[in-house]
Amino acid sequence: QVQLVESGGGLVQAGGSLRLSCVVSGSIFSINAMGWCRQAPGKQRELVARISSGGDTNYADSVKGRFTISRDSAKNTVYLQMGSLKPEDTAVYYCTAVAGLTTFWGQGTQVTVSS
Repeated sequence: QVQLVESGGGLVQAGGSLRLSCVVSGSIFSINAMGWCRQAPGKQRELVARISSGGDTNYADSVKGRFTISRDSAKNTVYLQMGSLKPEDTAVYYCTAVAGLTTFWGQGTQVTVSS
């Protein structure tokens, strides 16, 4: 089992920045990749950023150049640095961990970007 606890969400003005954190615990050795997904009201959940165990990163086109995913293995923490935020980035952001065929989810943290 893997446990994920997100933090760092909040209210920010358009153009501002936020950093989300996700502390990972449990069977960390089994994790193949970590990611951040988001779900806006009335929309489907979408993958925002992903980082593999080897450090390769992928981003949704909508956030490329504005968001950066990173990790600190010593702290068992994955980060999502978000910049140049737009109102359309408003959503609940979830940390995810893929271990084999199982995807684990955090409880989510709300990000609201005001115009």
